[in-house]
Amino acid sequence: MGLILDSSVVIAAERRGDTVEKLIEQVISVTGDQDAALSSVGLTELVHGVYRAQTPAMRLRRQSFIDELLSDLTIYPYTKATALLAGKIDGEQQAQGVTIPFGDLLVGATALELGFPVLTVNLRHFRLIPGLKIVQL
Repeated sequence: MGLILDSSVVIAAERRGDTVEKLIEQVISVTGDQDAALSSVGLTELVHGVYRAQTPAMRLRRQSFIDELLSDLTIYPYTKATALLAGKIDGEQQAQGVTIPFGDLLVGATALELGFPVLTVNLRHFRLIPGLKIVQL
């Protein structure tokens, strides 16, 4: 079994000044010994944060954190099956007046496609995805 880390989990750890090792230990303490991974969309969100950094030092710290994280975690791609699932979820939810932020929709659809829960510090948007298992950190 595995789980998908939402970018909010990684961002919170990096902002606290945690090491990747400490982040992984925290994930294990909350979820047990599961294979933690990122979706390619979550990775995109993290890289976006590197280039939005307000100082060179912040950019370097964020990049170093991501580089170390990438050596430890699997990155799951956004596939055709995931795209079909995300489109279905988004269409059905919007027909009911529910709007899911696009990035969270794609991360959640990736997790659903894999049969994994999402580990997040922000439950609000992921709760809008039917059938998605969510673990709060």
